[in-house]
Amino acid sequence: MNTVPRRIAQTLVNSLKGGVVPRVGLPYVTVGRKEEIEALLRDVDIIAEGGASFRFISGKYGSGKSFLLQTIRNHVLAKNFVVLDADLSPERRLQGTRGQGLATYKELIANMSTKTRPEGGALSLVLDRWINNVQQETAAEAGLAVTDPAVAPLVEKKIAAIMSSLKEMVHGFDFARLLTLYYEAHVTGNDETKARVLKWFRGEYATRTEARRDLGVNIIITDDDWYDYLKLFASFLKQAGYAGMLILIDELVNIFKIPNAVTRQYNYEKILTMYNDTMQGRASHMGIILCATPQALEDPRRGVYSYEALRSRLAEGRFAGEHKDLLSPVIRLQALTQEEMLVLVEKLADIHAQLYGYERRIGQEDLVAFIEIEYGRVGADEHITPREIIRDFIEVLDILYQNPKIKVRELLGSDAFTFAKNAIEEAPTEGQFAEFEL
Repeated sequence: MNTVPRRIAQTLVNSLKGGVVPRVGLPYVTVGRKEEIEALLRDVDIIAEGGASFRFISGKYGSGKSFLLQTIRNHVLAKNFVVLDADLSPERRLQGTRGQGLATYKELIANMSTKTRPEGGALSLVLDRWINNVQQETAAEAGLAVTDPAVAPLVEKKIAAIMSSLKEMVHGFDFARLLTLYYEAHVTGNDETKARVLKWFRGEYATRTEARRDLGVNIIITDDDWYDYLKLFASFLKQAGYAGMLILIDELVNIFKIPNAVTRQYNYEKILTMYNDTMQGRASHMGIILCATPQALEDPRRGVYSYEALRSRLAEGRFAGEHKDLLSPVIRLQALTQEEMLVLVEKLADIHAQLYGYERRIGQEDLVAFIEIEYGRVGADEHITPREIIRDFIEVLDILYQNPKIKVRELLGSDAFTFAKNAIEEAPTEGQFAEFEL
């Protein structure tokens, strides 16, 4: 195995033991999911060519939904995409009566990421890069230096043409006006106006009066229209030199949990709008991926399928059965095989040994024995998940490292290793929600 940088190895071990998905180092531990990744990356190619895509990823808690999301996120950032991601919660929904939809928009914009700013907060970077690109392209076309005074009016003319293309879209006029204000503030060095424009784009103006006073615009981003601005961002980002925009929304189960049926339906109606826009060509250079548990998706009373217009579009046809259809809007994650889990724990054993600087003691036969113990637990066939196995295995590695006199087989067969002998706990119901998901 290739040497893993110590910082990444530490992040991988700590994150996986804690039951969360690491933001870095995923290629070192990616196992299986090759077909799912390839299917999603085909979507990415379509987005880059000017199309749009919409996908659900459905899987049990701990089955790897969030892991797959982060893997795709890393792939597309490397392809010059902008990624917006958010987890839904009781305070963040797609639609709400108390600003929950706008809260989701704010979270997405706050987490805006690019290849050079993968940790989020890339909005100002994106806008500044756009201006610099326009200036350099215009100067090159005119055969002038960027600092030549003759470039400025040519740049303004090119920006006006870009703004004109955006004005044809819903809310495009005001969006274009704010971009123009940002450009003018950039040229004149007016940091105060730049900060106010960024505040507007982040959805932080509470009233139109405040926005009109600060920026001269009579509109703000609201709970009802925030999604329209994401479509505008997608079109603008292409003009700014990016390949496209990918929106990742996890924890859709928080809509399933909404007790009020009417409120749930409004949220599902927003999903239908997104689905129709991407499928019917009303959005471009934009992809959307939503993650849900099978029950949150398919429950006929409270799930996404309780909204008939979505059920009729998303439900499997008669021929799907046990065969995977990775071209359908819903990707259903199958459990990793025992062979794939064996490959994964071997990777983890190597990373752990590199991190703590010891020669790996746990051999192939020991790894096989560990997997057999995990899958031999009562109920494992139905309920065991990669997250649980990974967490157990890293605990084994930690114990062996700290107690070098203990033999691997003694530990795996000992009464102290009680969690591996017990019947596996049933997966949480939709009313018992895990805090993290791998």
